[in-house]
Amino acid sequence: MKRNELGKVGEEKAVIYLQKKGFKILHRNWRHKAWEIDIIALEKETLVIVEVKSRTHDYIDDPVNAVTGKKQRFLLNAADAFIRENDIDRKIRFDVVAVIFYPEKIEIEHIDNAFYPTLR
Repeated sequence: MKRNELGKVGEEKAVIYLQKKGFKILHRNWRHKAWEIDIIALEKETLVIVEVKSRTHDYIDDPVNAVTGKKQRFLLNAADAFIRENDIDRKIRFDVVAVIFYPEKIEIEHIDNAFYPTLR
């Protein structure tokens, strides 16, 4: 499977997983300027910004480690734009969903509050 194919399939698996957990999906691949948020969802009253990381089982690094400080700032800026554009006033949380593809199965790891963004 090619990299962008892997990403698209991973995002689809993440959406299905989150919906089964009771999340309401508001947007997928939401864009503002050069920024993109993979999934924007509601879990009860909390707005959840979700970064999806898809990897094959033989990938060396943990997918969660791919959400670097730079990527966190990128997500914070995108989330800020979304909140301002939509005049949202509710709690916000940043999650990571790692989708790992094995030859015979798919493993999903969901990290709530994966990081706490700070303004710099």
